Amino acid sequence: MNQPAPRATASQVTRERQGHVLLIGLDRVAKRNAFDIALLNDLSLAYGEFEADSELRVAVVFGHGEHFTAGLDLVSVGAALAEGWQVPVGGCDPWGVFAGPRVSKPVIVAAQGYCLTIGIELMLAADINLCASNTRFAQKEVQRGIFPFGGATLRLHQIAGWGNAMRWLLTGDEFDAHEALHLGLVQEVMASEDLLPRAMELAQRIARQAPLGVQATLMSARQARYEGETAAAQGLPPLVKKLLASEDAKEGVRSMVERRPGVFKGL
Repeated sequence: MNQPAPRATASQVTRERQGHVLLIGLDRVAKRNAFDIALLNDLSLAYGEFEADSELRVAVVFGHGEHFTAGLDLVSVGAALAEGWQVPVGGCDPWGVFAGPRVSKPVIVAAQGYCLTIGIELMLAADINLCASNTRFAQKEVQRGIFPFGGATLRLHQIAGWGNAMRWLLTGDEFDAHEALHLGLVQEVMASEDLLPRAMELAQRIARQAPLGVQATLMSARQARYEGETAAAQGLPPLVKKLLASEDAKEGVRSMVERRPGVFKGL
């Protein structure tokens, strides 16, 4: 898989800006990007940096090396998780289930090789997921005496249906990229060498759209998902009023009249 270079930080998570897109790379390659506490914290802080920077509109999360992630490094994180891991100050919760804010902007995950346990749950909390054809998935927690607590029990049945979700959650069996596509966990499957370029292509296309419109779309859809359709419908009028008064909405009208792409500033 082609990787971005140079790496921008010595932490276990790299950051690289490409225009309005932030590439976030899991970088614990010697451990197949398995999550210890440092990696949990670093990824949360990278999400926080993405959220706080108004120039960044889309994030792409990928794994350095051959694997996206081998899941949780239970030997090193078990005790800390049992006591209740907290999102560090300045961070955002990449999984949307721990005590911490979530990002309000789109996240695309690009997975290859192993994508186990908390890696699947990271995808379930993202907005668009891609994977290489060699990706192998498994929610192995029940084989380790625990259960999926990073969001799989909340979300996998929503996208895959109850029986399909339970088939994999209750056995811990491994499944391949094509089954992930069938389940709706990923939206596209491709060759490893095409994975990151395709993720960047989608991210850049989203980044060219009106940022306020993109964020409002996410906000409304998430409200419908988590609070129900009635609550989301009640939230539409004030959201519409706010966006129609924005500079981006005016630019959208101008660009339509002038038959050109819009140039949006998020204002």
